[in-house]
Amino acid sequence: MRPISKYETIRRMLSDSKQPEYRYAQIMDAIFKQNVGEYERMTLLPKVLRDELTRMLGPNVCSIVPVKELTSKQVSKVLFAIAGDERVETVRLTYERGWNSYCISTQCGCGFGCRFCATGTIGLKRNLTADEITDQLLHFRLNGHALDSVSFMCMGEALANPHIFDAMTILTDPHLFGLGHRRITISTIGLLPGIDKLTREFPQVNLINSLHSPFDDQRSELMPINDRFPVRDVMKALDRHIRHTGRKVYIAYTLLQGVNDSTEHAEAVAELLRGRGPGEHLYHVNLIPFNSTEILPDSYRQSDSNRIKAFARILKSKGISFTVRTQFGSDINAACGQLYRSE
Repeated sequence: MRPISKYETIRRMLSDSKQPEYRYAQIMDAIFKQNVGEYERMTLLPKVLRDELTRMLGPNVCSIVPVKELTSKQVSKVLFAIAGDERVETVRLTYERGWNSYCISTQCGCGFGCRFCATGTIGLKRNLTADEITDQLLHFRLNGHALDSVSFMCMGEALANPHIFDAMTILTDPHLFGLGHRRITISTIGLLPGIDKLTREFPQVNLINSLHSPFDDQRSELMPINDRFPVRDVMKALDRHIRHTGRKVYIAYTLLQGVNDSTEHAEAVAELLRGRGPGEHLYHVNLIPFNSTEILPDSYRQSDSNRIKAFARILKSKGISFTVRTQFGSDINAACGQLYRSE
């Protein structure tokens, strides 16, 4: 049985206690328009109602507690304490145009064990609830930060957590966070049931699929999930997603020196993405420099700039749309694959 969110709990409590319908709007306005983070401070409400909210949900609107914050240029990483004495991390990116983007966690740890990801070395502790997922954003909202876009690319595999769809419903609710679907991005290692469900239920949400090798044997070595959901099957699901949504699909490709950054790899990536029918132009490759940490084996290193440029040249020559990603936050272990919830 899935846990219900605080927002649904409040609705039910107001209904059970025969409160007027406008009370729910007052509470949501206090949270999302006035940035009130404690139920006791919602002084528009009768004291008996404030006391009941506090009794049922605790004194704070946010269910997670910031423990530590690290900052570097354009990046802030917050370590949150969650129930069960566990920790998760969230990253805020501030771009020069003033755009605030958030990378939030969906699981405490991750059970899929991708070889070049620090989070995967933790193993899966548990799924986060819809409240724990969305409260990472709420923390920043209550502290006066604009919520321009959000990606589920921090700790965990988003589509392995069934609560992710409840979280997206909360984030897109116009009476709550009010985020447009196209301002939300989900990254996956290729979980076919989750991709198909996303296609049906949230077709306008941006989708990123982690590839990292076009060759099944090597991808299985780097990403054990490939034994269950091989590259070709994942690509068919992505083709269906494009046909159904008419939306771009992003292919994440982390470049590892001497592992997956060869001419042969670049040509195979291009071959994989070409000839996929009318929607093939909607595939876009994100080339991501590898970020090392002390947690990961020394055998993985960042590709040098010449190899990255050569890889990009081949994609361009084959007509493949791509971007070489700029990495932020590697100095505070806040970049892709570095999140380890350490204090």
